[in-house]
Amino acid sequence: MNHINEEYVEEYIRGIIPEHKGYLKNIEDYARINNIPIIEREVAQLLKVLLKISKPKNILEIGTAIGYSALIMATSTEDSCKITTIERRLDMVEMARENIDNAKYRDKIKILHGEAEVVLPTLGDKYDFIFLDAAKGQYLDFFNSCVDLLEDRGIIMSDNVLFKGMVATDKLVIRRKKTIVKRLREYLKYINHLDGYESCVIPIGDGVALTYREE
Repeated sequence: MNHINEEYVEEYIRGIIPEHKGYLKNIEDYARINNIPIIEREVAQLLKVLLKISKPKNILEIGTAIGYSALIMATSTEDSCKITTIERRLDMVEMARENIDNAKYRDKIKILHGEAEVVLPTLGDKYDFIFLDAAKGQYLDFFNSCVDLLEDRGIIMSDNVLFKGMVATDKLVIRRKKTIVKRLREYLKYINHLDGYESCVIPIGDGVALTYREE
């Protein structure tokens, strides 16, 4: 349990979401068996709805893992939408490429291998939608690197921002996680008081933050 919602609320929400089939279900099963973190089903559903509403043409993701969220985004956007995703671990890049190839989205999803803080300054494109799902302690740095890449009226979605409830209360904080919790608190305060942006925090999954760039 993530201590974000009551367990019965989590179970109810997940129980009414349609089950994935095919390659997405296979990736979910593989991730569960091998303890590989992927976005929660309710977060995946929120991501789908946001993308169908906003209809982005160019998406950037920080934190590919095995390609699950990139594929969620690929299936929820128009064929012309391009997705660029950054992953620092080579083993994850290789698994993600295999999953993306199997799903026949190779032409839509481009994986960049490397540390996000190194790769981000090299990007020359602008993005309508940016999904942060990487090192939680570096979210503020990632956000500031993404600001110049985000289009007006663009959205930055940050996952795991409540970090098993620890960000919301010191009662849950584990000593070895204090630094991450402190940095996530700083991040949420920063984006919620940033001129030219509108943000909200949604208590689903492990906590999601949405940040909208005004014109």
